[in-house]
Amino acid sequence: MAHSPCLKDIDVVVLAGGLGTRIRDTLGDTPKLLAPIGGTTFLDIIVNRLKLFGARRMILGLGHLADKVVSHLDAHPPDGLDIVTMIEPEPLGTAGALRFLAAEIETDPVLVMNGDSFFDSDLCDFVQAHEKSGMIASILCAQVEDTAPYGRVSISPGARIESFLEKDPDRGGPGLINAGVYLFSGGMLKRIAAIEGPSLETDVFEALPSETLNAVTSDGTFIDIGTPEDLRRAAEVLKPFSPS
Repeated sequence: MAHSPCLKDIDVVVLAGGLGTRIRDTLGDTPKLLAPIGGTTFLDIIVNRLKLFGARRMILGLGHLADKVVSHLDAHPPDGLDIVTMIEPEPLGTAGALRFLAAEIETDPVLVMNGDSFFDSDLCDFVQAHEKSGMIASILCAQVEDTAPYGRVSISPGARIESFLEKDPDRGGPGLINAGVYLFSGGMLKRIAAIEGPSLETDVFEALPSETLNAVTSDGTFIDIGTPEDLRRAAEVLKPFSPS
């Protein structure tokens, strides 16, 4: 499916420095980005999807088993997409990783994605909604059948994030979750730099005043390959998005 090249002037940061402890028994010494998904890798699926939206430059934040990801990219360089790899000296968390690689970001805004989840929403719609909002940051939110494994977000009538609710097996059912896809302005990057703590979700976002963050909701397939359950079903779920 063809899309507008809305990411051609927007850097994409993929945060993939985590240790992958939840799926280490399944993947062993294979990093999450190189998880085999139906004959390809998760990284190749991400790259293919971003290219559909015109992405030209990716900054890949790596950590655990980074050398294997770099070797894969050396052997299979993606056509038309410039990838900068930044390797954390130690696990820094999502906010720490952004601070570490911030000097490499050349665009305002920048698209930031967690490297272990996939959401097939229209990224051009996300870009347009962010620009229209005039806010310093936008979070893409996915509608799921059961929020218990993820935690849920509470959104105001004006499409602003009111609060983040932690994972709770007793608070499940349909609802909205943080899909781990963000558009951050330069002003938001400055705030991240000024707020202490390793996690975007639990340190930075929680420290911001309510309704500072714009929420963009979307339907579509969401999968978190960082869990054994989702990794097992990833080949079937992600088949439509694999490189041809």
